[in-house]
Amino acid sequence: MEEVVVVDSTDKQIGVLEKLEAHRLGKLHRAISVLVFNANGELLLQKRAADKYHSSNLWTNTCCSHPRPLEDIAQAAKRRLREEMGIEADLKWNFSFEYRTDFENGLIENELDHVFVGQSNQIPIPDPNEVSEWKYVNMKELEMDMKNQPDDYTHWFHIILDRIKREKFINTHDAK
Repeated sequence: MEEVVVVDSTDKQIGVLEKLEAHRLGKLHRAISVLVFNANGELLLQKRAADKYHSSNLWTNTCCSHPRPLEDIAQAAKRRLREEMGIEADLKWNFSFEYRTDFENGLIENELDHVFVGQSNQIPIPDPNEVSEWKYVNMKELEMDMKNQPDDYTHWFHIILDRIKREKFINTHDAK
């Protein structure tokens, strides 16, 4: 049974719930999103596996998950990057944000998401239970595709990219 850390809006832990139950009830819980760039400034994207409980078959950031109870958030980001994509990277916390979205299947994503960024040139070996495809993309091409095909991407990834563009949090070698 996978559990998530239920938090308040200041990221103070107020409980622990089974992951699907937290999504059924719409409880605010801690999450992580990882963005890995290669030496050319291209972002590694994953396409979520068809069997994911929400947002299946959608493109998103390199890795997205939840820390375990009592697990350090930065360590969780490194662990999940290794488990989902089969790569290692030094990760740096960039920003956090809260968002909520309701899905057609009745689940509710209500997360306080901690965004980490790193660089790696390793070839991904993704877990097929998590990821169906992967690719490196140029940031300008990604922005254009997300504008033209917004429904091909996860809700939270739109928020992350909008914030990155607006506040220029990430140094991506000018995202060639």
